[in-house]
Amino acid sequence: MLLIDDDVELCQLISEYLAQEAFAVEAVYSGEEGVKRAVAGQYAIVVLDVMLPGTGGFEVLRELRTRSRIPVLMLTARGDEQDRIRGLEMGADDYLPKPFNPKELSVRLEAILRRSANPPVEPLPVVAGRTVIEDIEINPGARIVHCAGREMNLTPVEFDLLALLAQSAGVVISREELVRSVLGRDFSPFDRSIDVHVSNLRKKLGSRRDGSERIKGIRGTGYLYVFPGDSGGSER
Repeated sequence: MLLIDDDVELCQLISEYLAQEAFAVEAVYSGEEGVKRAVAGQYAIVVLDVMLPGTGGFEVLRELRTRSRIPVLMLTARGDEQDRIRGLEMGADDYLPKPFNPKELSVRLEAILRRSANPPVEPLPVVAGRTVIEDIEINPGARIVHCAGREMNLTPVEFDLLALLAQSAGVVISREELVRSVLGRDFSPFDRSIDVHVSNLRKKLGSRRDGSERIKGIRGTGYLYVFPGDSGGSER
């Protein structure tokens, strides 16, 4: 694991705690060095602080997302909802407000790594073990998605969202279920993370061939992937 934070004391505390949880932590204290290490190293995940001197956390995240699919958990200031939303919109997999309980950090890291390593649902019984729905092709083994023949640059969360929604195409999946299955935590009505991830996924996939949305929000319930030939339900 790579930890990018300019607070040396905090890095030491996190490293010592996570070592007890079987995490091998390497810490760097600047955004510039963090980008170099993250791209060149063999890390399973990055923990990235928003408030970095020089090259800030958002700049680091932007650079990583142009060059890597490595999962990223961002550390944000408590109560700064805009920072959290911005990070998710830019491709972060999760966030944790400071100050935080080290145990919660460990649990969230484990949830992200589980999502990255294994598909959350069994694929539909389709050709060559892939899920194909209209012009979307999902390869759960390689965790790769093609849209209209073009490989999509999805984050691990976005991949898992799409896999779960496509598996249940035509059926509404509640926000509670999406948060539990995809984010690996309990649902909170004030947490907009899943909505931001769905919004990002929609933007990347674009519209269906007829111009309609692939993923629809159902008011007060959740989301569904529109089954081919179906118009979906009422939008949120």
